[in-house]
Amino acid sequence: MGLPVLALVLGGALWAVAAVAVQLECVDAARAGARAAARGESLDVVRQVTGRAAPAGAAVAITRDADLSRVTVTATMRPGGAGLIPGVVIRADATSATEPGVQEGAP
Repeated sequence: MGLPVLALVLGGALWAVAAVAVQLECVDAARAGARAAARGESLDVVRQVTGRAAPAGAAVAITRDADLSRVTVTATMRPGGAGLIPGVVIRADATSATEPGVQEGAP
């Protein structure tokens, strides 16, 4: 009886570590994207920079105005091999002050 419980706890712990790793990837991607957006890079370049650091299949949202640039990265993590368990949505936001002279939504 103890061995199946131990296997279940170990599986849950490994899945939690993987979720933390995906969270860190989302945070890093959002930060890189916010820096690029704040420098005045085009939105396509910001998406490329963010997409390179983001987990596969992550969604990226970019908002830039005269004061702040904000990037949100959202990824859904699904447990491997268990189609009955719903996925967990992991999200990270990063905001950076927009550099002077960068136009709102400008390329």
